[in-house]
Amino acid sequence: MQVAPRIYLASKSPRRRELLTQIGVRFDLMLFRNSPREDPATDETPLPGEPPLDYCKRVAGEKARHGVRLVGLRRISPRPVLAADTTLDVDGEIVGKPTDETNAAAILQRLSGRTHRVITAVALADGARFECIAQVSEVRFRELNQEEIRRYVISGEPMDKAGAYGIQGRAGMFVEEIRGSYSGIAGLPLCETTLLLRRFGHPI
Repeated sequence: MQVAPRIYLASKSPRRRELLTQIGVRFDLMLFRNSPREDPATDETPLPGEPPLDYCKRVAGEKARHGVRLVGLRRISPRPVLAADTTLDVDGEIVGKPTDETNAAAILQRLSGRTHRVITAVALADGARFECIAQVSEVRFRELNQEEIRRYVISGEPMDKAGAYGIQGRAGMFVEEIRGSYSGIAGLPLCETTLLLRRFGHPI
């Protein structure tokens, strides 16, 4: 049996690693520099007036393209680079990762009892080709009380997640309904990612 080729995953997210492993994709991590030496190419600051969908696709695409540049600079084995970005669209506003516990609590209060959109963009590049797709899901939260928001925030789980929650973690108990892709909400839509890899010739 032939062993499937490896790709690079340009992401620090353990959830994306788990999801790729779930569908049998072999990968090596492509890590970028953190602040204060962070590369401008991986800056996630929204542009003025940028819609959430455009923002998400731009950030994912820039990460994938930057990964390809690093393959050349580091003189490592050339392989496709997969990158992704997840953001929330609440009333047309980009809601990313919380800045601190107070901000996390405010975001969760805003999501309480209503529906929001979760956008995950996936980009794949290999130097010769580049493609980016986006998956959009809807998530409805039940009404949350202040005490359960407080307990969730102090657990630390919201702090590195878009929208201050992870559906695969404790926040699963907040979710009343989803329409779309569970894996997309978790950070990597597996159906769309599989089709993208196949378009690049990956034997998944």
